[in-house]
Amino acid sequence: GLVEGPGGLGQGGLAATLRDDGQEVEGSYEEFGYNAQLSDRISLDRSIPDYRPRKCRQMTYARDLPQVSVVFIFVNEALSVILRSVHSVVNHTPSRLLKEVILVDDNSDNVELKFNLDQYVNKRYPGLVKIVRNSRREGLIRARLQGWKAATAPVVGFFDAHVEFNTGGAPPTGVAERRRLTIPSADKDLVQTQLSAVAGRSGLMPTSLPPRTPAMIGCSFVVDREYFGDIGLLDPGMEVYGGENVELGMRVWQCGGSMEVLPCSRVAHIERTRKPYNNDIDYYAKRNALRAAEVWMDDFKSHVYMAWNIPMTNPGVDFGDVSERLALRQKLKCRSFKWYLENVYPEMRTYNNTLTYGEVRNSKASGYCLDQGAEDDDRAILYPCHGMSSQLVRYSADGLLQLGPLGSTAFLPDSKCLVDDGRGRTPTLKKCEDVARPAQRLGDFTQSGPIVSRATGRCLEVEMSKDANFGLRLVVQRCSGQKWMIRNWIKHSQH
Repeated sequence: GLVEGPGGLGQGGLAATLRDDGQEVEGSYEEFGYNAQLSDRISLDRSIPDYRPRKCRQMTYARDLPQVSVVFIFVNEALSVILRSVHSVVNHTPSRLLKEVILVDDNSDNVELKFNLDQYVNKRYPGLVKIVRNSRREGLIRARLQGWKAATAPVVGFFDAHVEFNTGGAPPTGVAERRRLTIPSADKDLVQTQLSAVAGRSGLMPTSLPPRTPAMIGCSFVVDREYFGDIGLLDPGMEVYGGENVELGMRVWQCGGSMEVLPCSRVAHIERTRKPYNNDIDYYAKRNALRAAEVWMDDFKSHVYMAWNIPMTNPGVDFGDVSERLALRQKLKCRSFKWYLENVYPEMRTYNNTLTYGEVRNSKASGYCLDQGAEDDDRAILYPCHGMSSQLVRYSADGLLQLGPLGSTAFLPDSKCLVDDGRGRTPTLKKCEDVARPAQRLGDFTQSGPIVSRATGRCLEVEMSKDANFGLRLVVQRCSGQKWMIRNWIKHSQH
């Protein structure tokens, strides 16, 4: 149950000699989503390796930085993990800057997190640590709002309660300008087997300059307390968590602020294998994503519906009332999503010429859908319908029939396009940018009609074959009247 990072596990590699009882470890993974048994045996004040770029170690900061309130949110966390988070922020933040540490308990069931936690922090850090307890489970998003309300310093830092601050990780170093929201770099933690990586353009940054990021990565950020209130905090209509990080990024940028990742402020983070909220996290992430899209993405909101494979009319997901958030956008005189794409996130792929999307079925093969097949293959297949990304089809106004996941940025693999190269009976998949000749495209598609190649006049059809998966093979051949249906329409083709 141990993972060593570069330079060992601190304190002379003490932890590297530990061996854990298998059943206890398994039990703590089941309860917390990480190895709490190991955490209990590691010092709360250990030192961990300094992963900062070399230039960071030569930097000095002004003495008159504003004070900070550090907010930790927890639900049924291991006590030693919470305390290590508190110890590390106190140990790595100059005392003149750290006004208070606020622990927000989102209605934990764990008895140890009541009296034992109170007693420990009141004795060890009298007057420094406040505990806010929610009387019902609010979810991470609204729990952060409780922390913001309790904070009294001019700057607030929000963190999970399973982190460790490192040298130079002091939260106030991140805020120099009022309208700038900053995010510390996440390092591989040393108690856990997983890595919480900094996504977007930041990567593992070799430079000390803060790269801009189009959205908040992970769960840690530092912001001017008053400014955060002025721009609408986090959307209280969002449930549990998921999507709020992207919504906040769009809002900050579109409403005149900026968001940056700080390579010189590093925080180790444990990625929990089991989340503390037992609800359907996917559902809430989907619901929250739709709220964000409806408020901030203008004509590009269809991309979110496409990515989740949800119909735009009657989506079957109640994302709640967004009128207050739309009013906030108007009040703040925020820019368009098009501006955001052009100035902040030009790497985002756009699919505004999409006519239809979703699973595609053939009238002769009930229960089977068009599927991208193996990623490293260039052959589309028919596969039992499951609605996941390999069966996400988009048909565009320029006659492209794309299969596969929505590659949202230029850095991720994109879907492939189905073509009839005229050289055989088997349709092939090519990278869409490589389909140079429009004539190759399996392009003309009408609901409950054929899919026809403009070049050859042949149709995409299904034939029975003992050699093929599930006895069904995709072919291009002389049209025999087979009909195809696609799930969702944005707008109808002129064909």
